[in-house]
Amino acid sequence: MVGRRALPDWLREPEDYQSGRDQDGFIAKSVLSLTGVLARLRLDDGVTGPLSPSAPTKLGCVLLCILLTSLARNYAFVLVMLALVLACMALLPAKVLRRTAAVAFTAAALTVLLMLPAMLLGQSQSALLVGTKVLVTVSLAMTLAGTTPAHELTGALRGFRVPDIAIMTLDLALKNIVRLGRLALRTLTALNLRSVGVNRDKGGSVGGVGGVLFLRSGEAASATHDAMVCRGFTGNYQHPSQHALGGMDLTCLAGTAALALLFFYLQASI
Repeated sequence: MVGRRALPDWLREPEDYQSGRDQDGFIAKSVLSLTGVLARLRLDDGVTGPLSPSAPTKLGCVLLCILLTSLARNYAFVLVMLALVLACMALLPAKVLRRTAAVAFTAAALTVLLMLPAMLLGQSQSALLVGTKVLVTVSLAMTLAGTTPAHELTGALRGFRVPDIAIMTLDLALKNIVRLGRLALRTLTALNLRSVGVNRDKGGSVGGVGGVLFLRSGEAASATHDAMVCRGFTGNYQHPSQHALGGMDLTCLAGTAALALLFFYLQASI
């Protein structure tokens, strides 16, 4: 009969492993930053309403209104533009309205803060004029982005004789920034879940995330090139045939022309 052997000491020790405390703030901050950027870069948010003009008409009118607002020296014209912009924002969906108002008023507040020295020196009117201009122009840009799908905006650029290579670069950049951002978010989440104890090589971890993104971007570029070759893409965007302007297009163009006339009239009265 074989006698019982005593268990080794290391087997009788309780398994109460306590991992060392480590600072993983760079992972948490990176995840939060990427989440915020991806939330603002949603390319499927633009929804065209039933009474919305076509994308080329909206793009041209918005760009002209932004230009007129930026060049205006008469505060009355800026106030007219502000009233029109606020009226248009009131018709936006709640989700788009919240985002537009948050970005526009934040930009205007930062502008007023930067113009604070001018206000202290007695140039309060200039600070108010610049702040209102920023509020109007940012609201116009955000309203355009929130009411127009991304593919319609890039298609509208073709109508303004923008080179095809520029449209393709912009289109692919927007889509791949979102795609690679989601990949980076998943990689950082996996790194955070697998990190146990003290990580003494944080630089190597960040480099690993960058290496994964570099390899995946190369694979995406190769796959995009192969897809373009298979579909016979020659580098030229096919612009759809021009359709007759609708009622909303004509209304938008007429309103923009009236604003241009008002701009020149008020500028001449200074």
